[in-house]
Amino acid sequence: MIRINRRAFLCGAALPLAAADEAAGRLRRFNEAKFGLFVHWGPYSLASVEASWPIMGQARWNISEAEYRALPQRFNPVRFDPQAWIELAKAAGQRYMIFTSKHHDGFCMFDSAYTGYKITRTPYGKDTLKMLAEAAREAAFPLGFYYSPPDMNHPGYRDTSKPSNSNWRGEPERPEWPLYLDYMELQLRELLTRYGDVFAIWFDGLDRQEKYDGTRFHSLIRSLRPGALINNRIGLTGDFVTPEQRLPKGIPRKGSVVGNTNPNDQGLALAAPRREEFQPWETCMTVNGTWGYNVNDRNYKPATDLVRALIDAASKGGNFLLNAGPTPEGTIQPEIEERLRSMGRWLGVNGEAIYGTTYGPVQDLPYGRMTAKGKTLYLHVFDWPQGPLELKGLPGRAISAQALAGGKPVRLTAVAGRARLDLAGHRQTEHATVFAIRMV
Repeated sequence: MIRINRRAFLCGAALPLAAADEAAGRLRRFNEAKFGLFVHWGPYSLASVEASWPIMGQARWNISEAEYRALPQRFNPVRFDPQAWIELAKAAGQRYMIFTSKHHDGFCMFDSAYTGYKITRTPYGKDTLKMLAEAAREAAFPLGFYYSPPDMNHPGYRDTSKPSNSNWRGEPERPEWPLYLDYMELQLRELLTRYGDVFAIWFDGLDRQEKYDGTRFHSLIRSLRPGALINNRIGLTGDFVTPEQRLPKGIPRKGSVVGNTNPNDQGLALAAPRREEFQPWETCMTVNGTWGYNVNDRNYKPATDLVRALIDAASKGGNFLLNAGPTPEGTIQPEIEERLRSMGRWLGVNGEAIYGTTYGPVQDLPYGRMTAKGKTLYLHVFDWPQGPLELKGLPGRAISAQALAGGKPVRLTAVAGRARLDLAGHRQTEHATVFAIRMV
């Protein structure tokens, strides 16, 4: 006769439930936030070049590997004010920040005990991540860390006697590779234990991600910071997927293929899927054309385009992570600050139509987008109509509608599944005009 320890059985049964509760909590926090600030910053800002890629084969940046690697010797961001960054993010309506702790070049923006290639060995000499984490904690502002598995500086990742552009994808066949994975673990332990609460670990494994043994690092993060989100760029799906510099043409579903930089997604839902089918996601995007500071890149997206990108992401259930590349002095460019503050003013009026919402039940609107929260649908109008707006495919019957800006009611005619909004007496507002439609 087999004897079963009832307490052990019940505890074992509780483990998957606890993990499911933790995952649900992480994703609620993620969905409530909706809009975050991505920060790409490092010595590369001195040269107005992109992070890491100039030494990984992108010759257009016109800087040698030796010149790039010498940049930390001059990096001294004396105007870095972490409180100012967080105040700006809050003014923009952003509710979390992802900071580049280490990019592909291997340079650490934190005081890691396991490398000399780091911010505290520059003329600046201070742990910028510690300063930012302390400011975030004081402001109760969620902070997460971008961490690159590729590392051009570590001899376990690649043969560093060769140029980075010859072996930047890493060399897992070399006997030194396990030592590199150990190095990754040591640094992740530092990030997870020395800098307070962690909103997310944002990996960026590039290609052939299976070589990083993602299960090992997922287990590490879950054991040390079970509330931290994990993205999909270390060979596993994680909590959310991350299309880059683009918005998917449909709603990601579990099992669909959502590329990072590859736009050829497969299996997206063109109509609203069941909740259990939805795949959480976040798009990351630049304000101009580069992630890092580039004095020569003046191709800034208009604030209206950025607000509408945020709306489009939310209308498909996603988050919007908008990037800023600080200057070598540590400040945010005025052109970026201007756009962030404009987005914040719009969110100050219309934020309830973004934060904590999910994809709208109507996905094929030619003049705008729709988000949803509980029994309220939010209609975001981009192109002002010449006459009344007709809505079909609604989940129930609309009983009232009003503009979020000013609260003025909208004349509404509705039957089950359909509604007609007469916008006479209303006017178009900046970026997008939002109407809240109450449903039964």
